[in-house]
Amino acid sequence: MKAFLSLELQLKNELMTTVRLAVGGAASAAGLSYDDGEDCKVCVTESLLLLSRRGFKSAKLSFSEDNGLGVCVEGISKEGEEHTEGDEISVALLNALASGVVLERKGGSVNKITFRFVAEK
Repeated sequence: MKAFLSLELQLKNELMTTVRLAVGGAASAAGLSYDDGEDCKVCVTESLLLLSRRGFKSAKLSFSEDNGLGVCVEGISKEGEEHTEGDEISVALLNALASGVVLERKGGSVNKITFRFVAEK
């Protein structure tokens, strides 16, 4: 699937509002309900926080459209120590809210998270 929106960003708290606005726009364009759009915002935020705790300083966020919204959050540059506190909560939220959650690991550490939301018919 080809991405219809792709962003590269530094993992800074100041950018999270901008990211949430972009996610809301992508969710709307893909035909998601308001509630699914809000759930998608939570999942993207949790994914970015998970990567940040793993030592990543920037990430790529991609959205694809295929009867809903596919989301890929991938760590780009890694600098610093890993902290795993809160990972269980992030993963639990992802699994509870999204479909097809996949956490890819490189060198034993999560570096890519993908999930999707199905559009209402």
